[in-house]
Amino acid sequence: MDLDLVLITGMSGSGKSVALHALEDAGYYCVDNLPPELLTAFIALQHEQQATRVAIAMDVRSGVSLPIVPQQLEALRQDGVSLRSLFLDATTDALLRRYSETRRRHPLSRQEGRNDVPEQERVLVQAIELERELLADLRDGADVIDTSLIRPAQLQSYIKALISAPQSSALTLVFESFAFKRGVPLDADYVFDVRMLPNPHYVPALRPLTGRDAPVVEWLREHDDVARMYDDIEQFLSRWLDALARDHRSYVTVAIGCTGGQHRSVFLVEQLARAFGTRWVALKRHRELDAG
Repeated sequence: MDLDLVLITGMSGSGKSVALHALEDAGYYCVDNLPPELLTAFIALQHEQQATRVAIAMDVRSGVSLPIVPQQLEALRQDGVSLRSLFLDATTDALLRRYSETRRRHPLSRQEGRNDVPEQERVLVQAIELERELLADLRDGADVIDTSLIRPAQLQSYIKALISAPQSSALTLVFESFAFKRGVPLDADYVFDVRMLPNPHYVPALRPLTGRDAPVVEWLREHDDVARMYDDIEQFLSRWLDALARDHRSYVTVAIGCTGGQHRSVFLVEQLARAFGTRWVALKRHRELDAG
């Protein structure tokens, strides 16, 4: 019986517990903080028990065992396990804020009982940067989700969309709209800036609408610069996606940003996802709209 395995890794404080809950709701048997040394034996046990959906979370608490995980994952793929690897990331500022709000200790922080707030923050930043180094190999090859600016409900939605996408396609494309004023997504493989395009925000009747609404779509389609931008992005991706698939990339995130993440970037994400969805699995995320 085929086994569908989802591996969740990522930065401490990035939302791995939220992701596990989403997978549990979707019918997966979930295990948190499984030591890498037990992974192969655990999967063998799941095969014996004829399990079909399993999700495992691993993090930096596994310490010195982390370097063996990429080889283990490749061996599981060779054995026919259907594997999806997700890495949750967040900016250092976002992680600092979350640790400040929860008052939890970072697993790599060795400083206890300090009352010096600047020193606490310095030590925490050092722990976060060390964690990034330790997890770098796990981040490579995984589908990265930037949780810096999204709510838990958004993360759950993104997780469920990813695991429901068919794996028959060699490549899963994620088209993501965002607002530059709130920062570039960490999960982006390619970033396109469309702030130079005509802006519906300055048309009073269009301002409260989004790039998914027909009046905005029609207005943007009337402008040649918008069509040229679409063509440029479409041609670039069409030229290189086959090469990415041959390089065994499973996921590619294409982020398109405008000033507010409401009109131009949303329109282009919708159009590109529709066009590329005829050949590849194409998912859509609207970071600013989904947060509303």
